[in-house]
Amino acid sequence: MRDVISCFRENAVNVSPYSSCSSFSNNACISPSLIPSIQNSVSCVYKITLCTQKQLLITITWIKNHSNQGLSVNFNDDDPATAIFRLNTNSRFFRKKKGSKFLESGDSKIELFWDLSNAKYDSAPEPLDGYYLLILVDSEIALILGDTAEEIVTKKFIASTPMAKSSLISRREHCSGNTLYTTRTHFCETGGSHEIFIRCSGENEGLKNVKGPVLTVCIDKKTVIKVKRLQWNFRGNQTIFIDGLLVDLLWDVHDWFFNSSSSSSGCAVFMFRTRSALDSRLWLEEENVQKEKDRVDFSLLIYACTLDSLSP
Repeated sequence: MRDVISCFRENAVNVSPYSSCSSFSNNACISPSLIPSIQNSVSCVYKITLCTQKQLLITITWIKNHSNQGLSVNFNDDDPATAIFRLNTNSRFFRKKKGSKFLESGDSKIELFWDLSNAKYDSAPEPLDGYYLLILVDSEIALILGDTAEEIVTKKFIASTPMAKSSLISRREHCSGNTLYTTRTHFCETGGSHEIFIRCSGENEGLKNVKGPVLTVCIDKKTVIKVKRLQWNFRGNQTIFIDGLLVDLLWDVHDWFFNSSSSSSGCAVFMFRTRSALDSRLWLEEENVQKEKDRVDFSLLIYACTLDSLSP
């Protein structure tokens, strides 16, 4: 019986770390003269499994705009507007870049420890390094973020403090500016970091007999899709093969062209979702069943808002 991945490989775009822009080599994926959109917020959803087998979701949202930079913490499917914890590092009155807090959510007792006093940022709201965020749930270490967390774990908690299992299952990025966007992500815990480049170009794009905007998506400098006649093909999907995984790429750029509201910008949506073989086949070799159950699926959702409409 053929392996599920091999069945899809024939029709999927294979992204290897050694490949470059394939059939569109005359057009560089990333031009140094282009300025990408600005990232406004990043939300990461983590699935937590405590030692008691209790499961919960923790959402960490990093925000940056003209008046606010900081983070918020949500548990399970709570409304983001009612986050159990918020930190605005720009506020003169509520700025507290280092501290701790005890609170309760449902039947869980939660402790948060954070230090953003030396955090380093680029243009994105999520810090690069020099920070930590530590969350305890019912006296178990549920989530550790940042590169300076080791010191606080060593000082404040004994070696016997239980450590819950955590997995990143979803990442949502909001950006605004133009129709060019770049980001990096891991599609699985064991895979490397991949660079994603999305661009909606002007007319022609160096292709013969093609008029109107063209959508290009590159991963690790390899073109995985190039959509012509975008006014007609404003929604679609493509299967990509990355790190031994099937990844579904879906796009919807309808509002970039047909946004009916003159007071708001058009917003496109791009989604990268790892696909389990169970999603595609009812038959599986028995030895692969447990592997599929153990693997954690991941999705990256990008909301790209433009300042101007692209309608012809």
